[in-house]
Amino acid sequence: MNIELISSGQPLTFRQRLSLTARLAWPAIIAQLSSILMQYIDAAMVGRLGADPSAAVGLVSTSLWLFWGVCSAATVGFSVQIAHRIGAADHESAKRIFRQGITGSFLFGVIVGLIGLIIAGPLPHWLGGTDTVCSDATLYFAVFVAALPILTLNYLGSGALRAAGNMVVAGGLNVMMCILDVIFNFFLIFPTREISFAGMHLMMPGADLGVLGAALGTVGAEIVTAASVLWYATTREKRIAFLGKFRIKKESSLSSSESQHKKKRDRWIPSGSILHNALRIAAPMTLEHAVICGAQIMITIIVAPLGVFAIAANSFAVTAEALCYMPGYGIADAATTLTGQSYGAGRKPLAKQFGWLTVGLGMAIMGVMGIALWIWAPDVMSLLTPVKEIQDLGSSSLRIEAWAEPMFAAAIVGYGVMVGVGDTVVPAIMNFSSIWLVRVPLAAILAGTMGLNGVWLAMCIELCFRGAIFLWRLASGAWLKHGLKHDSQSVPESSEAFQSDSGLGSE
Repeated sequence: MNIELISSGQPLTFRQRLSLTARLAWPAIIAQLSSILMQYIDAAMVGRLGADPSAAVGLVSTSLWLFWGVCSAATVGFSVQIAHRIGAADHESAKRIFRQGITGSFLFGVIVGLIGLIIAGPLPHWLGGTDTVCSDATLYFAVFVAALPILTLNYLGSGALRAAGNMVVAGGLNVMMCILDVIFNFFLIFPTREISFAGMHLMMPGADLGVLGAALGTVGAEIVTAASVLWYATTREKRIAFLGKFRIKKESSLSSSESQHKKKRDRWIPSGSILHNALRIAAPMTLEHAVICGAQIMITIIVAPLGVFAIAANSFAVTAEALCYMPGYGIADAATTLTGQSYGAGRKPLAKQFGWLTVGLGMAIMGVMGIALWIWAPDVMSLLTPVKEIQDLGSSSLRIEAWAEPMFAAAIVGYGVMVGVGDTVVPAIMNFSSIWLVRVPLAAILAGTMGLNGVWLAMCIELCFRGAIFLWRLASGAWLKHGLKHDSQSVPESSEAFQSDSGLGSE
């Protein structure tokens, strides 16, 4: 089933929509699952170092999510526009947006990374960490934020490929990153040691860098992947590639008018209209990520007084739970592409049909994953840490959270549906209001009487509430009325050769 059916205007049956959704969703799900598998392996490797290194990583993990999430959200402002232009069969505008997005995203990553380096020293102390974990926590955090410019380009390149409907390459490169991370960590975290394999005893070299090795291994894998993603997206993906054989004409063969258009198309500094639309989409999402991660940091502060075991158990349980919700994020990636291209092609009814289909699919899959999590919670925790106290705390927390997975799916995929059309303001408010007005107050109240279980019960209640309000907005159809506005909802294929910036006019 070809995604170009969307831009062709051809009617799609339910079977065709389901086939197209599955075709885009499965590689995105595999990519998300491989990503969480990487986190599992990272956590398990660090967990073998003891409770203090695990607590050091867990202490700053939510702060890293803040920085990662802000950079990821910033790139969505460009990738959504790319999806709209591809849906409208305006591939040259899509290429122009991608090129200018590279510059904008990199500069944004530099700014955010510098902010992170400035606060890396005092941050663990602000979060209530003890002296035994703060130095490792600072080192771990600093390495990651220093690499944010490269990671931001990885987000943009992957988002551009997904916007073009190429989930396979985007997902495959993400799997490659996970494999590289495991290999790099294997040699960087541990000292030189003897290992036994198939009856043979081998001396395995190691750098013995501990927590620093875990950070360097992951960053190294991200750098290799970012280079690979950008190479493929700029030279091989025909809908967005602007280098190599996909350049339209040689400079010498262009007329004066065409040359002016080419200079506008080829410039790297974001134009006013593209930047305006990117900010309109990304600003609410960036603020939302900051506010939500601020709430997650507040949860970390609530958990910190419960002790080192609770901090580590909370961190490991968050990692373990991701096994359930990563499929939801994979389906959300597919939903963003499908609704984005449908909306760009001027097919709002089709966008709504894809919205309900993807949300329903996400709820079904995450519901099954929630059942599996409840059953195997102790086994999952035992893979992450050998410390019995951490295993017990994490297992009981996961079994509470498992009940919320279907409604969590409604929130995750529903948000992806709405982002696809460029509706980000109200969904962002829904997300951060839910976590601040429901989860944080409940966690603060319940932690005093129920400990870590109380924090996770608050999370379960809040996620069910959030899913309900996203289903309500999806049913209302208001999200289609607040999508990104273009001067032309559909651009014919014949106008593809050279498009001016007016093709992406401001709202």
